[in-house]
Amino acid sequence: MTTLTRPQNQKMIAGVCAGLAARFGWKPGTVRLLFVLSCLLPGPQFVIYLVLWVMMPKRPY
Repeated sequence: MTTLTRPQNQKMIAGVCAGLAARFGWKPGTVRLLFVLSCLLPGPQFVIYLVLWVMMPKRPY
């Protein structure tokens, strides 16, 4: 497993889903789909995404 960082080359918006996918060994498309589906449920998903965007460092390479 890698550390929780945002990639430079796989991002669609901020790279948060791609970073989470790399950390847990999943495909980025799967994490993006799960995020979009979770937005249909009540909860702070978008706020958590924004917080991760701000807090996750970019991968240095």
